[in-house]
Amino acid sequence: MVAPPDNDVLWARALHVNHNGSPALSGVSLGVRDGEILAVGGPRGSGKTTLLQCLSGQLLPQQGEVWFNSVPVHTMGALARERLRRDRFGWIDPVPVLVPELNSWENAALPLMLRGTGRRAAKTAALEWLERLDIGDCARKRPHALLQAERQRVAIARALVPAPQVLFADEPTAPLHRADRAHVLRTLTTAARSHGITVVLATHDADTAGLADRTVTLLDGRRVNTVHLPPVTETEGRAACSLSV
Repeated sequence: MVAPPDNDVLWARALHVNHNGSPALSGVSLGVRDGEILAVGGPRGSGKTTLLQCLSGQLLPQQGEVWFNSVPVHTMGALARERLRRDRFGWIDPVPVLVPELNSWENAALPLMLRGTGRRAAKTAALEWLERLDIGDCARKRPHALLQAERQRVAIARALVPAPQVLFADEPTAPLHRADRAHVLRTLTTAARSHGITVVLATHDADTAGLADRTVTLLDGRRVNTVHLPPVTETEGRAACSLSV
């Protein structure tokens, strides 16, 4: 194994993952700097979710390495990876998954309470984030009484409440309307920068990717580079037109 760079909080080398015989990742390598907001772009089915799952320890690659703070995640056992996700990582799904028996603030406070934080302190932190995301008035409502966009905001608050070192966001604003999407993304990125949270954001939306410090693009499970073609000159343009006639 090759040790990762010291300034990378996350580092992956030559990741290969197959799903039912089809390649989901084919030799993907990347590093994520501490405090960076990194967008992983690409069309649906390009491998974005699989990459986030490997980086967060949810999924072990068939080949390759994943390191977090110079610790090899790919050699950890299942329980160690579960503790890592609980204590150091946050995760936002494209579709909110909330505990139906709990109200909104209890859902948002759940990660803190699982860590042993007292109920009062956990509630205070949860209510603060629900207010920031403009759903403070939904704090006592259970998921069945919420709109889809409101449930997603609760899920985002739940991911931010424990101030994770790394937040993985898989199409986090997919259920939101465009106006709501812009507000939630601003809140998410501002919170990440103010709290020093590293964010790995999967998105196929160019506007969302534009809020990141840097973007890597996947296509069919591989990293690709955007090719910037030189501008067409007037002479070349006339030649192209004559050829098309």
